[in-house]
Amino acid sequence: MVATMTWLSEMSNLVGDGLKRHGFRQEKPITLGILSFETAKTMSRLVSLYKSLSDEEILKLKNEVVRSQGVSYLNSKDEGFLLNLACAERLEDLDRSATAIARLGQKCSEFCLNRFDQVYTDLKLGFVDLAKLDYSSKGTEKIVAKMERLVSATSGLYSALEGLTEMEISERKLIQWKRNSGGPIQSQKANCDLFDQKIAWQRKMVKHLRQLSLWSQTFDRSVAYMARIVFVVYARICVVFGPYFSVLPRVPARNLRFPLVNQKQMMRVHPEDQHTSKSGPIIKTTKPGLVRFLSRESNVFFSDDLGFGFGAGFGIGLDEIKRFDLLHIGKNNKVLQSAPLSTVGGSGLALRYANIIILAERYLHAPTGVCDLARQELYHMLPSSVRVSVGAKLRKRRWRKEDWVENGDELAEGWREALEEIMGWLAPMAQDTVKWYTERNFEKQKFDAKPTVLLMHTLHFSDKEKTEAAIAEVLVGLSCIYRYENRRSFYW
Repeated sequence: MVATMTWLSEMSNLVGDGLKRHGFRQEKPITLGILSFETAKTMSRLVSLYKSLSDEEILKLKNEVVRSQGVSYLNSKDEGFLLNLACAERLEDLDRSATAIARLGQKCSEFCLNRFDQVYTDLKLGFVDLAKLDYSSKGTEKIVAKMERLVSATSGLYSALEGLTEMEISERKLIQWKRNSGGPIQSQKANCDLFDQKIAWQRKMVKHLRQLSLWSQTFDRSVAYMARIVFVVYARICVVFGPYFSVLPRVPARNLRFPLVNQKQMMRVHPEDQHTSKSGPIIKTTKPGLVRFLSRESNVFFSDDLGFGFGAGFGIGLDEIKRFDLLHIGKNNKVLQSAPLSTVGGSGLALRYANIIILAERYLHAPTGVCDLARQELYHMLPSSVRVSVGAKLRKRRWRKEDWVENGDELAEGWREALEEIMGWLAPMAQDTVKWYTERNFEKQKFDAKPTVLLMHTLHFSDKEKTEAAIAEVLVGLSCIYRYENRRSFYW
């Protein structure tokens, strides 16, 4: 414990000028090199997590996201459950970043960085004074700004290397062409010289960016930057969610910095908001088997059954935690897998339903009619349960030719207004669902430090029956619009 308490002061020296004074066990420190790109992604995710905990983002979470119409109707009105989700996901994101940092730390020469897995475990066990980790201090902001500059330079290096690779392929083809033709034609000599100048300039650019980016940074310095922010982020999570979740370590009052709003007010949960949402844009009776979210007194994601809060640094730090290898956590997506089967995500349909909703929104705002191919594409995307529901709704409607001729425009406009209202809360959740999966797709990850979408604002935890009812209502509305506007017969 004593060794862990002195770790912060040692790390402060590493991220400052003290790194030059600190004795290395190796004569020449190891630089990141090709691992700079993986490090940049980890660094950008960590900066993104840091920014997601700002006063502005927390106020947005509490006042906009949690209380949004789509979340309240499809997911839950229970703010305690929703904040529980947000806290658990941020902790899981932090664990995932810590796992990557621990891997990089194995190549560090400093012991405190080389065994970052143990240090991070001690943090979760409560062996570190969180009061010393100020979220918005001048030193912390300086480190975050430095990390952003390094990520930006590394992103530029990645693009420059891609451009250089393409130019070198062209260069080899040009050399081969010269050999086969016996030398460049006089008329082509100017173009060849220009190409040589461009590739020479590109190589100088790559060399320059390597010096500015993480490519030339040592493992020790890079890991020290990220390790410090990991500790600050964990302390911030405890500050933000601690007043509500008693299982999180308490941070002294002198470290609570909320100039915009009172801390207790920010995390207060309205007692009148009970378990299951029973009101919403689409009227539907509650049936057995619907999702029933737990009350504010239950920390569903911090229980032994779901595996949260137990293990080396995963989730929250409890005295009962036993240590084991940090490198095995952060990969299981516990929050993602915790959705019940009665939800869209638990049924594995979140991304599919999101794409259906986005496509339906596109057709709703289409300036011209929808062709047969597009109609068939949307139809084949529907699961059988939605197809049956849409067919049943359409059969109940009486299509009278007189209505099409006399009141077609008015009826179409009425349906369009109704669908616009539904899409106003349904489409944002579908868009954020696609964005959530994109942000966590490793192959598509970019060096982006913006706050990421929370799973609670997606369709993942949405009630399946309510979501399917909303989608069916949208499709029936589209069918009516195209019928009344005489654009085409729009059968499903």
